[in-house]
Amino acid sequence: MTKDTNNGDQKRLLLIDDDPNLILLVKDYLEFRGYQVKTAENGQEALDLLQNEVPDMIICDVMMPQMDGYSFVEHVRKDARTSWIPVLFLSAKGQSQDRVKGLNTGADVYMVKPFEPEELVAQVESSLKQATRLIQRQDSVGGDTTPKIHVPFDVELTPTELRVVQYVARGMANREIAEELRVSQRTIESHVSNMLGKTGLHNRTELARWAIENNMA
Repeated sequence: MTKDTNNGDQKRLLLIDDDPNLILLVKDYLEFRGYQVKTAENGQEALDLLQNEVPDMIICDVMMPQMDGYSFVEHVRKDARTSWIPVLFLSAKGQSQDRVKGLNTGADVYMVKPFEPEELVAQVESSLKQATRLIQRQDSVGGDTTPKIHVPFDVELTPTELRVVQYVARGMANREIAEELRVSQRTIESHVSNMLGKTGLHNRTELARWAIENNMA
């Protein structure tokens, strides 16, 4: 096996988990594959690290003390400096509703523990390539223009979905939207899932960009 390095263009990863054994194992494996890896034990410690350095990707456990993965990712998505960073969730919970919640919260990839290290590397490489393609496309079409989000042109949102997507575009978390509309968080998650189904988009970040590009926000 050879290291996948690109002459001085090492990708920087932030790995967050409260299990020191997992941190050691995953960090060692990723560094062997040529990545630079910073680590944190919980979401709050990770946010402190992000003040000084912005990584190319974040790998984050869901259940952690002080600040869990959901709260951490909500913070990441609200901050313009970090909102674009691909996030991979690691979780011991593999039920469908857990995956949906993770993706709705703002994660791009949801992996269930235990996992094969090779699969983790493949997911990291795939996410980084996708982010690179978006940046290259942005450069090729001109500085300020990001690639358009493509959805079926006949998508029709209900009045409630339209209100929800406006709040999503503002960077508000499902919990905050639920408080604003005085409904349960589960109801908001259901609306977001319905809109992802209607549009064929993959996550809340794409949903927010689509709303902004179509002047719904």
